[in-house]
Amino acid sequence: MKKINDSRKLLGVGPTADLAELKSIYRNFMKEFHPDKFQDEAGKAQAELKSKGIIEAYHFLVSINKETHAQNAAEYNTTLSTSVIKDFEYQAQTLKVTFTDGSVYEYFDVPKNTYVKMVNADSPGRFAKRHIYGSFVFRNASKSNG
Repeated sequence: MKKINDSRKLLGVGPTADLAELKSIYRNFMKEFHPDKFQDEAGKAQAELKSKGIIEAYHFLVSINKETHAQNAAEYNTTLSTSVIKDFEYQAQTLKVTFTDGSVYEYFDVPKNTYVKMVNADSPGRFAKRHIYGSFVFRNASKSNG
């Protein structure tokens, strides 16, 4: 939740922000903090840092947005129904699941005890279907082309 809250705080948006609102806020911030607007090196460097943070926060919030999920629901559901878990890892309450079709999804704010139960489950895939998918904020982290 920390990454989600930090991103929302940086852009000044709430949990119900839609894609249009995120895009508008992002564009306004980028106009204000674009490094080319500053003449001095210190100002440019500071603006570059700020704009990198804004870009990262914007892309992250777009990736977890309900509208993005709706647009990609068919792909996500196909992955869950036709692929099995190839690998999974856990770091800082983020569960990263790699599927045999090459899709990688990150699930946020997964409690450590839930991850431990998944590791110890007879079938991590069945456990994930019951306790992970649909229970946590997620995003498509990547899709390999092969």
